[in-house]
Amino acid sequence: MNTSLFGRMNLWIAGRLRAIEMIGVLMRIFSFSLVSWLGPDSPFLFVWAFNTVDAIMLSWCAIIRRDPAYSILNIFWIGVGVVGMYRATGFAH
Repeated sequence: MNTSLFGRMNLWIAGRLRAIEMIGVLMRIFSFSLVSWLGPDSPFLFVWAFNTVDAIMLSWCAIIRRDPAYSILNIFWIGVGVVGMYRATGFAH
C-alpha cells in the first residue's frame, strides 16, 4: 500500500474522478463566461487564477486516467494560466 501523501491523494482523487472533472469543467466554463460577459472589466487575475486551479484539477485527473491528449492540453493550460496571472499583476509591463 502506498502510504505517501501523494499516493493517498491519487487514491482519493481516483475515487472521485468524475466529480472532480465535472467541477473542473464547470470552473472553466464559469471563468471564460465571466470574461465574455464583462470584457475589459473582468477581474483578470481572479479569472487566470481560477482557470489555473481548474487546469491543475483536470491535468491530475487526466494523468490518473492515463489520457495523454488531455494531460498535455491541461498542462498547457497551467502554463497559460501562470503567464496570464503574471501579466494580470502588471509585472510584465
